[in-house]
Amino acid sequence: MIVAGVMSGTSADGIDVALVRIETKRARPTVTLLAHEGFPYPASLRRAVLAAMNASSTTTAELARLNWRLALAYAEAVRATIARHRVEPELIGCHGQTLYHQGAASAYSGRSFRCTWQTGEAAVLAQDLGIPVASNFRPADMAAGGQGAPLVPLLDYVMFSDRKRGRVLQNIGGIANLTAVPAGAGPDKVVAFDTGPGNMVMDALAQELFGERFDRNGAIASRGTVLRKVLRAELRGKYYEAKPPKSTGREQFGHEYAMRFLAACRGVSKRPEDALATATALTAETIARGYARFVSPVMRGAPVDYIVSGGGARNATLMAMLAARLEPLGCELAATGDFGLPPEAKEAAAFALLAWYTWHRLPANVPAATGAKRAVILGQLTYV
Repeated sequence: MIVAGVMSGTSADGIDVALVRIETKRARPTVTLLAHEGFPYPASLRRAVLAAMNASSTTTAELARLNWRLALAYAEAVRATIARHRVEPELIGCHGQTLYHQGAASAYSGRSFRCTWQTGEAAVLAQDLGIPVASNFRPADMAAGGQGAPLVPLLDYVMFSDRKRGRVLQNIGGIANLTAVPAGAGPDKVVAFDTGPGNMVMDALAQELFGERFDRNGAIASRGTVLRKVLRAELRGKYYEAKPPKSTGREQFGHEYAMRFLAACRGVSKRPEDALATATALTAETIARGYARFVSPVMRGAPVDYIVSGGGARNATLMAMLAARLEPLGCELAATGDFGLPPEAKEAAAFALLAWYTWHRLPANVPAATGAKRAVILGQLTYV
């Protein structure tokens, strides 16, 4: 079965589409990437997405229009990918754009619960392309007691598990998250969680200080000095001490946090590149500490491939910081491209696989990763 996976992440920079072939061998699916394309959001749409994320004030009209407009953008991206590669998918898996994700229970109107919201109308996407769509993957896991994240561990296990080597799949998008698969382990032994901010704080500071959408290749941060006093203070955050499963998002590390972080940096140094260098170090350090504290003990001394994907994999300064921290812990850094899956395609491929599971009425969450009480079928199907 050929499935198109569609992903737009918390960085809100655009849409990734992966066309994959999924086949069953020995009762286990195999995933083969056929094609991948990336499409930046138009500037006006990106502004609308960022304005709606965790917004303290907006209108129902604005949210309704954004829901429809995103679906049209997804349809355009899938159609362009199909045309360029002449591959016709039978199913689409669309994560949607996360506007709000609350992985921990919080009180509201007399009850305490977790909740999430991904937008991008599946019916518009399905009817526009004439292809069924699986979407809205998080809620079923949350209803079963999980945090609705991370969802990529299924792909990580299917594609990267190894009998002799431990594998850590580290995605660095807006938020950084990892999946750890010990050598020879089954899916019940997988460890997965959000390590903390990925590109989110770095991107916010690049925009605020330099008018750039992001720090290309980490060039600005490479000229700065890490402000150790600020970094030490930020690393005391409660999120980093919490045990997995755990998830976070723009609600915790978004624009408001980035501006507080910037103010702390300016209290120590007036050089803007120092603030960006410190934000880069925050991402590297929280990833390394998350691995050392929660993952290294379950690897049982086996050699570990630390495989990085997402936009952060293209940041040379960040990758150098990660290598300096992780290689002494026995990790060999690599990219998913070294294993046949380009870093930019991974999350889109993951949602293609989740859609395949939904289509076949198979559970696709990994309770060991999300904290759910049981394995459940994820997503909703929209037919044509």
